[in-house]
Amino acid sequence: MATPHNAANMGDIAETILLPGDPLRAKVIAETYLEDAKQFNSVRNMFGYTGTYKGKNVSVMGTGMGIPSIGIYSHELIHFYGVKNLIRVGSCGACQEDVKVGDVIMAQGACTNSSYAHQYQLPGTMCAIADYGLLKAAQEIAEEKSVPWHVGNILSSDTFYTETAEWKLWAKMGVLGIEMESFALYCEAARAGVKALGIFTVSDSMITGEETTAEQRQNDFKQMMEIALETALRV
Repeated sequence: MATPHNAANMGDIAETILLPGDPLRAKVIAETYLEDAKQFNSVRNMFGYTGTYKGKNVSVMGTGMGIPSIGIYSHELIHFYGVKNLIRVGSCGACQEDVKVGDVIMAQGACTNSSYAHQYQLPGTMCAIADYGLLKAAQEIAEEKSVPWHVGNILSSDTFYTETAEWKLWAKMGVLGIEMESFALYCEAARAGVKALGIFTVSDSMITGEETTAEQRQNDFKQMMEIALETALRV
């Protein structure tokens, strides 16, 4: 069953999927880690692939940038294709001094300045959190691999370029890093009763100004990819 944004047929997509924002990162993951990978989507150049990782069916698909984009793709994956475990593998900007470029953050919760949760007509503020089982598995794998890791809140922001240094206010509340998608992913998963987790490689630092290149963000960050894939084996 194709959707307006996905050409896959039912059964083409595994129950566990990795979700990078960059579709070219999805291609890199498929070509580097998945055996017998087959492409199931190229609509809008949002590449998706399914193959096996250590014998388990795993898919990977780009989601684009921003909450509206990942909201569309995650909703369709869950409700049209039966995906049960969604692991975002993205980049983020650090806003704490002890979080360094290259470190891995696992998002226990996602704050936001978005109105995405208004659709649910909740009589309060949505606390968007990761699935604990996925989070625990990813943390244990990062520990086993001796990867520098952090667990805590991130901010899913609607704005990349801002008029004011809003990140400093979020940093005061202990937010570890800023990205643009996970709040919607966590909301979609919570509403559908499925599992989601955001794992990030720190690509730049709001504190020091250090940053990685576009090529590095596309092709590197392999520690994050391997943590996500090993986590996929445990669900």
